[in-house]
Amino acid sequence: MTEAPGAPAAPAELRDRYRGVPVLVTGGTGFIGRWVARALTAAGSRLHVVVRDEGVAAAMLRGWNIAGAPIVADLADPAGVATVVTRTRPAIVFNLAGYGVDPAERDEALATRLNAALPGQLAAAFVPDPDWTGQHVVHAGTALEYGAAGGDLAESTSSAPTTWYGRSKLAGTQRLAQTAGGRGLRTVTARLFTVYGPGEHEGRLLPSLLAAARSDAALPLTAGLQQRDFTYVADVAEGLLRLGVLGQGELGAVNLATGRLTSVREFVETAARTLRISAERLRFGALPTRPEEMRHGPVNIGRLRALAGWVPTTTIDEGIARTAQFVARV
Repeated sequence: MTEAPGAPAAPAELRDRYRGVPVLVTGGTGFIGRWVARALTAAGSRLHVVVRDEGVAAAMLRGWNIAGAPIVADLADPAGVATVVTRTRPAIVFNLAGYGVDPAERDEALATRLNAALPGQLAAAFVPDPDWTGQHVVHAGTALEYGAAGGDLAESTSSAPTTWYGRSKLAGTQRLAQTAGGRGLRTVTARLFTVYGPGEHEGRLLPSLLAAARSDAALPLTAGLQQRDFTYVADVAEGLLRLGVLGQGELGAVNLATGRLTSVREFVETAARTLRISAERLRFGALPTRPEEMRHGPVNIGRLRALAGWVPTTTIDEGIARTAQFVARV
């Protein structure tokens, strides 16, 4: 494997806060987790990444320029969770572990353990470091926790998830808040929307477009009318780190998105221009739209801006071009 491009330098204010700080990342070999681990490496943290297979994970972490030795643990086992937190004694945990995003992941019992139970277990095992003034647990939530919500999508919107994945993730968000509140921990749940970029699972939209750019075959697509808040993965990682240094108490949910809606069709057409895929190969309407897909208005990111003083800035054409460049180098 060719080594992935090195992580860009972290903003100075993040390097100053994370340098030398012990940090635990769960789900660090996943799509978003590896970007968070790269960003923490760039910031100079003392990084611990929880993995299930040390050999496979070690090679991947090296290839992505992620520092630190992997920590082997089964996060579906409560005893394993407590052991890894006790062993690493982190100042802050980034919980990127989850189950059910990949269509092949259909074990609802495992989703309950990883999505619903794990966040509370991490908070229950956590021992605060008196020298750390930021958050204790930064948890990755999902837009699917909102469910069938319309209009301006703010954090105060009632949550009524319509999928088992959304329900299990909402349960995890709630258990984290309940457990942390009882122990005086500072925690935040970042609700993520349509994240794209290098490292996505095969079969998702952008990887399918990248594969199409290497062939001459037609690409079947939905009509593409659904609106999404597409957020570049490196921006998501930076946003999570910025939320992590906030010193306020339990923050609840914060939308981590761009605040701009783009139709799937527009995203595809932008990618086709960037990747030089002819319009004739794009078969819009050849696939049905999945019934569980969310339909919502613009995502309200006012709380993110107020708390972090920052919002994602990468445009869709920039994100697609960076992804193509990244993939070409690995």
